[in-house]
Amino acid sequence: MSVWNYVVTAHKPTNVTHSCVGNFTSHQELNLIVAKCTRIEISLLTQQGLQPMLDVPIYGRIATLELFRPHGEMQDFLFIATERYKFCVLQWDAETSELITRAMGDVSDRIGRPTDNGQIGIIDPDCRLIGLHLYDGLFKVIPFDNKGQLKEAFNIRLEELQVLDIKFLYGCLKPTIVVLYQDNKDARHVKTYEVALKEKDFVEGPWSQNNLDNGADLLIPVPPPLCGVLIIGEETIVYCSANTFKAIPIKPSITKAYGRVDADGSRYLLGDHAGLLHLLVITHEKEKVTGLKIELLGETSIASTISYLDNAFVFIGSSYGDSQLIKLNLQPDAKGSFVEVLDTYVNLGPIVDFCVVDLERQGQGQVVTCSGAYKDGSLRIVRNGIGINEQASVELQGMKGMWSLRSSTDDPFDTFLVVSFISETRILAMNLEDELEETEIDGFNSQVQTLFCHDAVYNQLVQVTSSSVRLVSSISRELRDEWNAPSGYSINVATANATQILLATGGGHLVYLEINDGKLTEVKHVQLEYEISCLDINPIGENPNSSQLAAVGMWTDISVRIFSLPHLNLITKEQLGGEIIPRSVLLCTFEGVRISYLLCALGDGHLLNFQLNLSNGELTDRKKIGQLSFIVSNKKLLYSNVNLKEVGHMCPFNSAAFPDSLAIAKEGELTIGTIDDIQKLHIRTIPLGEHARRICHQEQSRTFAICSLKNQSSADESEMHLIRLIDDQTFDFISTYPLDTFEYGCSILSCSFSDDTNVYYCVGTAYVLPEENEPTKGRILVFVVEDGKLQLIAEKETKGAVYTLNAFNGKLLAAINQKIQLYKWMLREDGTREFQSECGHHGHILALYVQTRGDFIVVGDLMKSISLLIYKHEEGAIEERARDYNANWMSAVEILDDDIYLGAENNFNLFTVRKNSEGTTDEERGRLEVVGEYHLGEFVNRFRHGSLVMRSPDSDVGQIPTVIFGTVNGVIGVVASLPHEQYIFLEKLQSSLRKVIKGVGGLSHEQWRSFNNEKRTAEAKIFLDGDLIESFLDLSRGKMEEISKAVNVSVEELSKRVEELTRLH
Repeated sequence: MSVWNYVVTAHKPTNVTHSCVGNFTSHQELNLIVAKCTRIEISLLTQQGLQPMLDVPIYGRIATLELFRPHGEMQDFLFIATERYKFCVLQWDAETSELITRAMGDVSDRIGRPTDNGQIGIIDPDCRLIGLHLYDGLFKVIPFDNKGQLKEAFNIRLEELQVLDIKFLYGCLKPTIVVLYQDNKDARHVKTYEVALKEKDFVEGPWSQNNLDNGADLLIPVPPPLCGVLIIGEETIVYCSANTFKAIPIKPSITKAYGRVDADGSRYLLGDHAGLLHLLVITHEKEKVTGLKIELLGETSIASTISYLDNAFVFIGSSYGDSQLIKLNLQPDAKGSFVEVLDTYVNLGPIVDFCVVDLERQGQGQVVTCSGAYKDGSLRIVRNGIGINEQASVELQGMKGMWSLRSSTDDPFDTFLVVSFISETRILAMNLEDELEETEIDGFNSQVQTLFCHDAVYNQLVQVTSSSVRLVSSISRELRDEWNAPSGYSINVATANATQILLATGGGHLVYLEINDGKLTEVKHVQLEYEISCLDINPIGENPNSSQLAAVGMWTDISVRIFSLPHLNLITKEQLGGEIIPRSVLLCTFEGVRISYLLCALGDGHLLNFQLNLSNGELTDRKKIGQLSFIVSNKKLLYSNVNLKEVGHMCPFNSAAFPDSLAIAKEGELTIGTIDDIQKLHIRTIPLGEHARRICHQEQSRTFAICSLKNQSSADESEMHLIRLIDDQTFDFISTYPLDTFEYGCSILSCSFSDDTNVYYCVGTAYVLPEENEPTKGRILVFVVEDGKLQLIAEKETKGAVYTLNAFNGKLLAAINQKIQLYKWMLREDGTREFQSECGHHGHILALYVQTRGDFIVVGDLMKSISLLIYKHEEGAIEERARDYNANWMSAVEILDDDIYLGAENNFNLFTVRKNSEGTTDEERGRLEVVGEYHLGEFVNRFRHGSLVMRSPDSDVGQIPTVIFGTVNGVIGVVASLPHEQYIFLEKLQSSLRKVIKGVGGLSHEQWRSFNNEKRTAEAKIFLDGDLIESFLDLSRGKMEEISKAVNVSVEELSKRVEELTRLH
């Protein structure tokens, strides 16, 4: 049963909703504070750019984010208000680098209609009060006392019901607001009011201005000495004050964001809906405004917020594209732009659709999203694993092995990179220009293939070739000693550390040498019954330079053996089973882990790991992992995929120019790269320059198909809707099918039909005509991919918008406006095919989301929640079996198992319903019972079954079913259905964590996660917050112990259990 669910974020929100700049962490430091809906990030502006200081979750959706400085304070405070009417004032504590809550409260009213245009929160420039417009017709005031503390809030009635914007004016004796509003004839006006704090009422303000631009919707208050306000419209910009009125016309545009450049407010940056950045200048003589000028600076992402930092550096926060740090140059570049992008911050929002695919066919899901909007639309390929950032690369063919060497024993950095080929060895070194160039080590034999190299004690280097072991001085680079293989034998495999060499010759001979100053000594030689395939003597005991154990992999009996050094006595023998020989073995321990491991890679790319007991050489706890290429550790073994295709060889290369890098040999190329942060999602961006709205993958043709819309740059702003075919390896457009004028692509599906071997793309469309409220006409188009082209082979007209398409028992199920319709794929006499309507089901307001399983159909309705239909084969009919009678405005649905269905709705909640098959009456059976409720705080656009991680079958989480979701804020999350006993344990852990981890600003986790819509609020049930549970791993030891006592489980065991959960994403 998928009743007990664990909800966790795999990719945090990246949509920047607010930003502000000020001296928050100290009075000398300039900070940028960015809100990403449910998180705030605080950065410090340094010479090197923005340096992150803090990134914390907020238990609420941020509606207002403002910095202010109460009287007598040295640095700024941060005011935050949330969409659920909570507010807090935060202060930075420099000693602990944490946020302190100075004030908090609830500003909700029992009655009142929430504003349509979103909440407005503003702070009086002289810090006399905070003003909030939360409900139509009311203005809420939170006054400050003279010590800067907040007093009790009160409401003032506001005559204007349709408020577009409110700001405080500067330079007024009494706190004064300016209100931009629309009257009942749709005309727009501006009015000013003084706030009389004693009387708790408004007094008519000093001026007003009637009949503004019809598109006016933004006010910018201008600071002293000029004061007054700028009113930004779609076709004009107006400056207004008690005695001045100036206006200029502008090219039609919708201004989304503004940022003030100078403290005196004479220059502003404006960002519009097309991503154009303008500079607005108020020209003035002393304090008299003489006019306005506007100048185009260049193009950025579509801005949702603009923060001018300092010295021409500007932060552009975006909801529709990547956020940017830009510099404004005095001189334009070749394209006439003054904007230079210095840094880009990836944003996946809004994720309108996505699919889960395994493009590399390695059993690991990747998510391909339709992200961004308008010109900033893109596809993003999101996968789990380690990224390698390429620092340098050189073309080389036929590499057989690679090792890094230092030029002296105590040198902190590597100097040489030895690369071996079939009949030669080449040595590369870093020159003064930090470039790799070829060099010589005289004592090395460079005419043959090298089998192994290593640094050795006494400033020596070791080179092993098939005929000998050479000991070379790393300073003079001359040969100091050589051990030759016995005649008739050649060395097949070898390994070494700083003081020991172990090698194998044909016939199963194993030879152990020791390295001294200028001398190689053969210490021991044994003969084994089979040939040796791989060796390792990496020191993992007390002594960093020598090992007491040797690991040996064998041909024929396919085993791994552990021998003691120096005597080469056999301690342990482990049969690996199967046919595949061990190709590489490694003895290792990781920092912070007191356990040693033996890792063994097989010839087919699988990896085995054993725990190794150093005192007796025993191997225990065997695990097998799929084709992986990397192991990392953060107090535990974690496996991670590396985002590289075929890798032949690699070795660490820690040079001064490239610290902590890896040298990687791929087919024909040697790359030096650094490792990205481990265990996080890696995102590859495919910019489209248009808005992809639906996506689906077709395994057979190795393609994606998307429905997208492109804005024509012509004056009439017309849109073109397209179906595009994309290669799933190169992500190039390979074919395009334009839709008709006014025709939108609404749904897309790859499927096949009964009695037809072809695989098709089916597209559902709607004709969205300006004069219609609801589309009355649409089409279903059927394409086949031939020679990389989309060929239309059938089309069917429909009487409405085709919101979704599903493959259903070899037929096509379509949701068209209010109706669910089933089509059969029929062969005509002339050999062509067409859809024939078989049956349907009415009774929805708009059937927007449909999922199927067997004969069951689950429908998510525009406003009537979830209903369950069943297809009856005998009657050839679709009937309603049960429904949820609550009013939920759905945004996505998914089937978790036969009886449990998951839904997301437009108040940012998740809920699950259960089919009640055991009910005694028809009425009971006809009701879908709500079992789980949870406030996600995110608008979900799509659920899909799948996983972002390699599932190792022997781990506890390998068997847990997961559903991935994508949201408007760019969150990728996972809903995992847990076994009941695990759920019970984690629920106990969650309630203990709630007591120990306090929300920023005193916001309550319990209230935040409670299900909440216009009608009711209810505690979350049978959903767990994985983000809270996994934050256990970041706690201090003391807090961990506090929780360990509360749940009566040791800290180690708790950590282990929570770490297992982190492997779900």
